[in-house]
Amino acid sequence: MSDKPVSLLIPPEGYADWLGDLKTRIHAAQQRATLVVNRELVLLYWQIGRDILARQAEQGWGAKVIDRLAQDLRRAFPDMKGFSRANLMYMRAFAEAWPEEAIVQQAVGRLPWGHNLVLLSKLKTREERLAYAFKTLEHNWSRNVLVMQIETRLLERQGNAVKKLLDFLPESLRTSLPSIKKIKRELEGERP
Repeated sequence: MSDKPVSLLIPPEGYADWLGDLKTRIHAAQQRATLVVNRELVLLYWQIGRDILARQAEQGWGAKVIDRLAQDLRRAFPDMKGFSRANLMYMRAFAEAWPEEAIVQQAVGRLPWGHNLVLLSKLKTREERLAYAFKTLEHNWSRNVLVMQIETRLLERQGNAVKKLLDFLPESLRTSLPSIKKIKRELEGERP
């Protein structure tokens, strides 16, 4: 079969509209598939991190186990990235920062892994991470925009943004978080 485009002198009536519709549907399906793959990957990373935490706590495993695990996983999945020692440590920190699976399946699970690493490395509190996660989802920020918003202290500039963002949370998660006053104190650098 030739790679040359088939040339019709005059395409049939409605062909251009139909082609445009097909392209739109294909792009939308690709985006949905990417989002599903991302959610599954983030959930897998959280599960791996949770397992590492549990085994270290229950069986006293040290850091050498993570080195060995990284080596064994890379050997078992040579075409898959993400199983370096550093990334396994990030998975552990991710599970430690978000101990409830529900939050991973909702807010942070909808963000790419790189965005989650930015939240972990640049923000100290769970409340700040969650607020920036929701802002990222709301505005579809790239990782670089997220970094810039954190570095320019967007939430502090917006005042009541934390309260507004927390209103999006399901009641079960909202009740497990600290009060708005405590969040504001932490964002302003005060101690309880």
